[in-house]
Amino acid sequence: MNEKKEGKVWIAGAGPGDAGLLTLKTAALIEQADVIVYDALISAEILSLIPARTKTINVGKRSSRHLMPQREINRILAELAGEGLQVLRLKGGDPFVFGRGGEEAELLAEEGIPFEVVPGITSGVAVPAYAGIPVTHRDYTSSFHVITGHTRKGGESRIDYEALARLDATLIFLMGVTALPEICEKLREAGMADDTPAAVVQNGTLACQRRIVSDLLHLPEQVREAKIQAPAVIVVGKVCRLADAFSWSEKRPLGGRQILVTRPEPQGAAMAETLRGLGAQVLELPSIRIRPLPKEENRAKVLEAWKKIQEKDGEGTVWIVFTSAAGVRAFFELLEQEQIDIRTFWKARFAVIGSGTGMELRRRGIRPDLMPEVYEAAELGKALAEQTGEKDLVAAFRAREASEELFPPILQTGADCMDLPVYETEIGGEVPCLEQLAAQVREGKVDYVTFTSASTVRGFISQMKDRIDPGQILAVCIGRKTQEEAKRYGMRTVVSEKATVESMIERILKLQKQ
Repeated sequence: MNEKKEGKVWIAGAGPGDAGLLTLKTAALIEQADVIVYDALISAEILSLIPARTKTINVGKRSSRHLMPQREINRILAELAGEGLQVLRLKGGDPFVFGRGGEEAELLAEEGIPFEVVPGITSGVAVPAYAGIPVTHRDYTSSFHVITGHTRKGGESRIDYEALARLDATLIFLMGVTALPEICEKLREAGMADDTPAAVVQNGTLACQRRIVSDLLHLPEQVREAKIQAPAVIVVGKVCRLADAFSWSEKRPLGGRQILVTRPEPQGAAMAETLRGLGAQVLELPSIRIRPLPKEENRAKVLEAWKKIQEKDGEGTVWIVFTSAAGVRAFFELLEQEQIDIRTFWKARFAVIGSGTGMELRRRGIRPDLMPEVYEAAELGKALAEQTGEKDLVAAFRAREASEELFPPILQTGADCMDLPVYETEIGGEVPCLEQLAAQVREGKVDYVTFTSASTVRGFISQMKDRIDPGQILAVCIGRKTQEEAKRYGMRTVVSEKATVESMIERILKLQKQ
């Protein structure tokens, strides 16, 4: 009899929102957990990293708005762990810095449920840093203090303003934007000068970050005029004078931009990493999934192609054609399954549709013999037609739903053509937290959506359905066919100069300069 798996809870901090600030341990737990219980302050970027297989529960704690009471959250954690699940309790910032993680740990300890605490980067330090404000500096202050801006039930303040005013230190108030006028007034009454530098940073570390730097006297009015809302961090102290000189986050090539990537994994993750390196906040939403065809479905065709290739034996040329990196991977997986040695194809020539597919082939030690200047199926077909004749064999290993533009020009040369589906593309599919990602589009917080094929466009529309207006989207497309598909749904479009991810990113960078 199998023993029941022991459940466990990890109370982990997700940082202030930028996915790059996740600790390695928390990032690994997001991949491994059976269920993730998360707060409202977890950014859409981090939510987009949750695997499709993972169950999620939104407990929605945010400022004074609580989707679920704390005692109910505690109960859920205990019940899930009691079912033998590996539970990730994902909290904004650090779970033990005004995150009520201690209350959750207390209940788990009482129930005898195994748990771990994974510290996170607290917004009290990270948010000022992203706004160009160091919380300490040897020329200004040698200490900083983090204070909750919440008042007690009934409106009674828990802050000793006179003690804070005597510190001559950096003061950081979390969850206090609604109480900002009172905080500034009380600090002034306690002896701090009216011109003491002070700042507020809204949505710190995110693409939509906003910063106001002023002083204790004028900050409340400026925040009111700018309509700053939670979540926001208040910083008081001389270090705020450094904000303009030290500002950096918005100066990155894609700083302040949020981009949604629809490319399937793992290529989508690689594209997202490049964009993040340029300063963008990236939402990862794979809109298609690549699945190898069942072995029994394509085995006969593969063996037939292999037999024909052997029969050539010097009479005519064999061309093995790939129209995607996925096709390359599926081809070599088939060789492994059928125990076919790649050296069997030593007389064959290899053609690829573009540089990305060519790179995937080169990883296997094979350099492509042919690649068209324009990375499209029709252009690949024309290029092959110039190289083939009646005695030649062209075997294309590609998707089940592949372009019909590849073979017509080749067939006109009299060459024998074999269309060999080795994988299929699943359109759309459910992903965790899809509503939160759609909300980013609806609210105008997504600057660009990238599409690397017409199928990614269709998959994206399938996922979003009635959640968004496609007319809101500026689609960055990899090629003509992809652009045509995006326009069909009413999206505004731009197309990259070349059909490569690198060229798409260059196009986005050019848009930034316009």
